[in-house]
Amino acid sequence: MSYNIVVLLLGSNINDPENNIQIALKKIESEIGTILKNSELITSEPVEFDSYNNFCNIAVKIKTQFSPIILLGKLKKIEREMGRLKDSSYFGAYQDRIIDIDIILYNSIKFISKKLIIPHHKNLYERDFARDLINEVK
Repeated sequence: MSYNIVVLLLGSNINDPENNIQIALKKIESEIGTILKNSELITSEPVEFDSYNNFCNIAVKIKTQFSPIILLGKLKKIEREMGRLKDSSYFGAYQDRIIDIDIILYNSIKFISKKLIIPHHKNLYERDFARDLINEVK
């Protein structure tokens, strides 16, 4: 069976963000694949929207057998299970969230569909905090 190496970025800024990250990591490990490496957990200010709630963020490198679209579906399922019923695309703007899990890199491929673009351009090139975390696990 072949495996894929994927970098994910997780963020949370409401309802005990640090605990939300830990719950999501456990779900990723049990439902998606092995966590090979994780970055430090940091606190960052909201980006591209105003909020009084700072984020907890972490990047992880995982090994999974799932294709990009199947992986996205499984990550969205984790987000829904944790209480995030609709993502930013539904609202047309960023807002506070209990959990956000982005696929940043998937092996070394470029992948483009209506629902998913890999690599994740904003987190790799526009957000310093994200780029630093991602570089810790690459």
